Amino acid sequence: MSDRTITGAGAHILVFPFPAQGHMIPLLDLTHQLASKGLKITILVTPKNLNLINPLLNAHPTAVEALVLPFPSSTAASVENAKDLPAASGFPAMIHALGGLRDPLLRWFRSHPSPPSAVVSDMFLGWTLHLGIRRYVFSPSGALALSVIYSLWRDMPKRDDIADEDALISFPEIPNSPIYPWSKLSTVYRSYVEGDPASEFIKDGFRADTASWGLVVNSFSELERVYLDHLRRELGHDRVWAVGPLLPPNNASAERGGSSSVLTRDVMTWLDTCEDRSVMYVCFGSQAVLTNKQMEEVGLGLEKSGVRFLWCIKEPTKGQVEGEWSLVPSGFEDRVAGKGLVVRGWAPQVLILRHRAIGAFLTHCGWNSVLEAIVYGGVPMLAWPMGADQFTNATLLVDELGVATRVCEGAQAVPNSDELALSLSEVMGEHQLKRVRAMELQKAALEAIGEGGSSTKDLDELVRHLG
Repeated sequence: MSDRTITGAGAHILVFPFPAQGHMIPLLDLTHQLASKGLKITILVTPKNLNLINPLLNAHPTAVEALVLPFPSSTAASVENAKDLPAASGFPAMIHALGGLRDPLLRWFRSHPSPPSAVVSDMFLGWTLHLGIRRYVFSPSGALALSVIYSLWRDMPKRDDIADEDALISFPEIPNSPIYPWSKLSTVYRSYVEGDPASEFIKDGFRADTASWGLVVNSFSELERVYLDHLRRELGHDRVWAVGPLLPPNNASAERGGSSSVLTRDVMTWLDTCEDRSVMYVCFGSQAVLTNKQMEEVGLGLEKSGVRFLWCIKEPTKGQVEGEWSLVPSGFEDRVAGKGLVVRGWAPQVLILRHRAIGAFLTHCGWNSVLEAIVYGGVPMLAWPMGADQFTNATLLVDELGVATRVCEGAQAVPNSDELALSLSEVMGEHQLKRVRAMELQKAALEAIGEGGSSTKDLDELVRHLG
């Protein structure tokens, strides 16, 4: 995106990300863009996440400052400080706990000589509508996913049979009238208990999103135009800006990882030995840990397919007994030596996807992964949605855009290795419509964030409003 400073720059705004990796990273990338256009920004973080914003502080020493507030309760702090949380089950507790930052934040407002005039805060932080300044919602999810989420919290649909996890919930007011089984809906929504203070706080927060001044979405018009237009109709105004795909500045993505069994340079060296578009990249994001049965079937599928592959495996978290979770099948790595590379822990996904050797991506359909696959790889996908917004993302990729094939569904589902092997072989084929469509989407994404593109224009318009 263009870094030119435009009219309205110079205002002071507060940026408040939700402290989970998939939410923080795109908002940090947006913050970089806003700072590059001349806005003065205070970014609120809890102590654990201060290190994540250090590159931003170093890049913009006069434009961006940190406001570090301690986590508001001991219970929530134990959640926040756990190594790999919040997992899906931890989000409701985190959302509720972060509301405890309201009073310390208001005290900071009163003591600041030049308090911010607006706040850009994550979709999970609806209570920031009530800070007395103009509030802009940031959505790390796409427009279809957000349309479903807002519909849920507005209409509060229930199952006729409380035990029926397959009860169908329809959304006729959303374009293309999506329908999902209860089990595929947002975990945060399904955990709602009427009258429970935490649940009511979360419900009020999502409804506050739709009452906020504006909405910023990490998507682009050419990808989700019909759903962006739907959100404008539902919200009753045009202050909806699609500014994605939000990309890390320069090579910052290579610095965002954790520990890994294979050095980044060794991963890239291995890819350098492979032919163009010959490698299947397999990764299920920063949260999903597969059971041993799932690992066995994925491994067998890769082995039977005969394709070259790079498989990134998330290791068990605290509370998951090693020996029951994420064990690579015995002898697997010996059998596929020379054909595949297994990486335990973090992998440099952006660098991998942009490498010429990657031909397709087996993914959980997390929105950040989807956008990275589109803009960096231009590759077709195999979809295995497991939770959160991933089912709606799979709907978009598979049923509407025709850039992916659904191979499995659900966090507990176990794929059939023979069927998976067939899908792996097919998606790596040279001449297929999904590959062509993926390359068309990549071109559209790059145009959107280029000079004069739709996302660049939306970003400039957002800065004018913030100014």
